[in-house]
Amino acid sequence: MSSVSKPLSLPLSWNPDDPDFWGRQGRAVALRNLGVAIPALLLSFAVWMLWSVLVVHLPAAGFRYTTNQLFWLSALPALCGATLRIFYGFAVRWAGGRRWTAFSTASLLLPAAGIALAVQDPATPYEWMVVLALLCGLGGANFASGMAHISACFPAREQGMALGLGAGFAHLGVGLVQWAVPLVIALDLFGLPAQGDGLWLANAGLVWLPLIAASSLAAWFGMDDLPAAGVGMTEQAQLFTHRHSWLMSWLYLGSFGSFIGFAAAGPLLLHRQFPDLAGAQQLAWLGPLIGALARPLGGWVADGFGGARVSLACFGGLALGVVGLLASLGRGGGAWMFAASFLLLFIAAGLANGSTFRMVPLGFLHEARRGRASLHDAQAQGAAALGLCSAVGAYGGFFIPKSFGSAIALAGGPQAALYGFLAFYLSCMAICRWCYGRDDAPLSC
Repeated sequence: MSSVSKPLSLPLSWNPDDPDFWGRQGRAVALRNLGVAIPALLLSFAVWMLWSVLVVHLPAAGFRYTTNQLFWLSALPALCGATLRIFYGFAVRWAGGRRWTAFSTASLLLPAAGIALAVQDPATPYEWMVVLALLCGLGGANFASGMAHISACFPAREQGMALGLGAGFAHLGVGLVQWAVPLVIALDLFGLPAQGDGLWLANAGLVWLPLIAASSLAAWFGMDDLPAAGVGMTEQAQLFTHRHSWLMSWLYLGSFGSFIGFAAAGPLLLHRQFPDLAGAQQLAWLGPLIGALARPLGGWVADGFGGARVSLACFGGLALGVVGLLASLGRGGGAWMFAASFLLLFIAAGLANGSTFRMVPLGFLHEARRGRASLHDAQAQGAAALGLCSAVGAYGGFFIPKSFGSAIALAGGPQAALYGFLAFYLSCMAICRWCYGRDDAPLSC
């Protein structure tokens, strides 16, 4: 076997930006690592969003949880995942991409197996369910380390394509889990006792176990420990004093945060508001799927028309989607208007996800063009800012479902949360226009 197909033993020899090295050895190694990382990222997102669909079926299986408690379970994975992303972004530099990907993927066996055991008994304490929901957050954290490793594999001129593929397939994991779980829990696959009326909830965890194990082994034997690019903790801490970092984190909270937040809350909210409409509930996975597919389109359109303009239009679409949800809950509304509004939210969030992600590094490159920083420093800061924005944006997966749960618990309906989201999207539109979209904007991108 050639040395190219084995994990590299001399990390210092890795130099993808050298054209000779890239053509001779680097491209084959990078593509192999990307091919192994993609299924690991997809499974990570699937486990991360497992509770978004599982909570819909817990009451039918005999679990006596309140609506607010169910929304807590759908929100906690994002809270854990977003927080851990801050640290996982550095893990590849410390442990190596091969070892960390194998370990972090294998860690998903804990929540998947734990869920398979816990849901078989309706007397399982709610506190244990909370622990399992937090453990599912490991899947969301894996995105940060996966992106860091992919970035290290490719030269700067090809990182956009590679990162786009990794992120795109990762986001498809949301639609996958919301499509697959309702199917597998309706089948007696493993000969276990059913819960409720013909439900095998344990399947929701069991079906992922062999896939996770295979992906972890593939990472151990098929990936490489390469030196990860980026900046250290000291340099990353400087991002907290940079105005652009916080503005873009706010916008990314509105784009990716909306995608993951509405994905986490959507199935349960639709079931609670319209429990008798099974058709709409069975198609709930279409929204996350279309939103994931829209992400690369948002980046591509932003390349031609400008990230700020595209993001401004997308946040307008998100605001319109919220207005549609409010109208569907009033007189003359209905489940299908509710579902159509949710679909608009996913399309707009997916497009904004791509366009805002493109805007993050451009702000730092703009400063380099003005002579305020070197090109190398600007590129490093831009890469680090992407990690920060990714972590902040993931908190949307907590805030959105928890806001719905609190609004329903306090006022009996989700309207109060929707009015808060509407105000938030209007603030995102103002930032896009004032800070990035004007002709004389401080950072035009």
